[in-house]
Amino acid sequence: MKTITTTELETLLKADETINLIDVRETDEYAGGHIKQAKNVPLSEFGEHVEALDRSKPIHVICAAGGRSMNASAYLDSLGFDVVNVDGGMMSWTGETV
Repeated sequence: MKTITTTELETLLKADETINLIDVRETDEYAGGHIKQAKNVPLSEFGEHVEALDRSKPIHVICAAGGRSMNASAYLDSLGFDVVNVDGGMMSWTGETV
């Protein structure tokens, strides 16, 4: 499983706004501010939505600090997804949020 920093993620988003970015924080955390391109799939409901995820390109996973995204990324990796964990999570994100 690959890992990138939030700085690397921001660079990727500037180059391609269509990357597959999943925010695994809970709904209330996501509503409090998230990266515009991120789709919210809370970790507590993650297993129910895995099959709906787009396998056509890498899935980048982010959370608040990196722990939940690491768990979700490890799970996706075990299922054969091309997955990238965003180290440091939203606590390290310095880019724009909505």
